Amino acid sequence: MKLKLTTAALAALMAAGPAMADLVFPSLSYRTGPYASGGIPFADGYADYFTLLNERDGGIGGVMARVLECETGYNTEKGVECYESTKGEGSLVYQPLSTGITYQLIPKATADDIPIHSMGYGRTSAKNGDVFSHVFNYPANYWDGASGAINYLLESNGGDISGKKVALVYHNSAYGKEPIRTLEELSAKHGFELLPLAVDHPGQEQKSQWLQIRRERPDFVLMWGWGVMNQVAIQEAANIRFPMENFIGIWWSGSENDVLPAGDAANGYKALTFHGVGSDFPVFDDIQKYVVDAGKAAGAGDQIGTVLYNRGLYAAMLAAEAAKKAQEIHGTADITAAMMRDGMEALEITEAKMAELGLPNFGPTFTVSCANHGGDALVGVTQWDASAGTWSLISDFKPTDQDVINALIQEDSAAYAAENNIGSNCN
Repeated sequence: MKLKLTTAALAALMAAGPAMADLVFPSLSYRTGPYASGGIPFADGYADYFTLLNERDGGIGGVMARVLECETGYNTEKGVECYESTKGEGSLVYQPLSTGITYQLIPKATADDIPIHSMGYGRTSAKNGDVFSHVFNYPANYWDGASGAINYLLESNGGDISGKKVALVYHNSAYGKEPIRTLEELSAKHGFELLPLAVDHPGQEQKSQWLQIRRERPDFVLMWGWGVMNQVAIQEAANIRFPMENFIGIWWSGSENDVLPAGDAANGYKALTFHGVGSDFPVFDDIQKYVVDAGKAAGAGDQIGTVLYNRGLYAAMLAAEAAKKAQEIHGTADITAAMMRDGMEALEITEAKMAELGLPNFGPTFTVSCANHGGDALVGVTQWDASAGTWSLISDFKPTDQDVINALIQEDSAAYAAENNIGSNCN
């Protein structure tokens, strides 16, 4: 029988007991390699949030958090090596930060009883917790992103984009291919023509794709890119004078790194998101005080409020809140990875909770359950203002087409379950 304790009772228990080992949060970072410009701010935000909890709050439930960073270079083989070399350290949850690494770790982590949080990436059908017991991808996934982009286009065009042409410029990898099936289904549903255009890693050469766009003259362009690919695509779009307001990237194609190289030409470019932008949130004052000014920042302290720093911070916040929930469920602050999984499956993020954490309106509210490891699938849209040098949230976090997406999730997850002889996890 699991014992539930109040926060006060848990704190008293911790004070009376012996000192406990740190709560270990591995960080599969990539501060080197072709995607380092995106990996660095995420890793900094992730580490700084846990440092804040240690310095300001004395850890999580009275136990200090330790970020165990391992460099992957965004390389799948190195990512697996990092997992194998750190899983024995008491690691509570893995954030692979790569769709390729995530795919490789799903069977390994499940067998090892360690949860994975592939936030906004990875295997989309892992939202089905009945099949993927240890994988979570809340608050939104790539198929939600595809639907969010199409919903935004529908909303901006009187609810009708039939006869329109939508190009998809995508990274030629498992990551970039994720939205294609969903967009095909949405194309059939809404009557638009889909034009997929693959870009090989790392994405520096895109002349032929943008010449094709100039010839085909799509009404809208969507992008699933990463790293230098995004910068090149935005510059190429500017070169052919494609209207930036009709160019929408997934959340991994919407950081300052992607737009600044193009200067004023990037003005009006849009990107999807599942979290807030900017530094106008109380938590950043605390990070400045307890982390940056104290000389404990993971980086130079100059990335606070940038898109990818915020994303790393958000991932850390969700991990910390799941750890608190696990402590509450199991009546101990010294939680294991298996207990962490339970906390993640019982996670509920409300506006009141985000406000309490100094992040009011920072992201969508959502709940997780055994059957639903992906949350409520709400997606927002941001836009770049080149003159101000800032991103702005130009929409609320809105629902996506779950009729289409859930059918695809059930189909894909059922095939995975049959292939791997997996029974129901939610009996």
